[in-house]
Amino acid sequence: MEYMYAALLLHKLGKPVDEANLTKVVSGAGAEVDESKVKTLVASLDGVDIDAELANASVVAAAPVVGAEGGDNKAEEKKEEKAEEAAEGLSSLFG
Repeated sequence: MEYMYAALLLHKLGKPVDEANLTKVVSGAGAEVDESKVKTLVASLDGVDIDAELANASVVAAAPVVGAEGGDNKAEEKKEEKAEEAAEGLSSLFG
């Protein structure tokens, strides 16, 4: 998780999310740096619009929870599947 937090911090500060900066942030936080994780994350984020992904993640987090109250379950199931797919995509970044 520390690698993703480092990438988000760099992005928030307007710094490039590259191997050198990620390594500095992770090591500066006192963690041992795994170069393969750094390289994988940088490669995974290449060409990704982080702002758009964060906006999409906010929508997913704000989605209502499907309950036992009835309603249109098919529409709610589709929303839940999309949220799960998005979460799977993000989790693949961290091995």
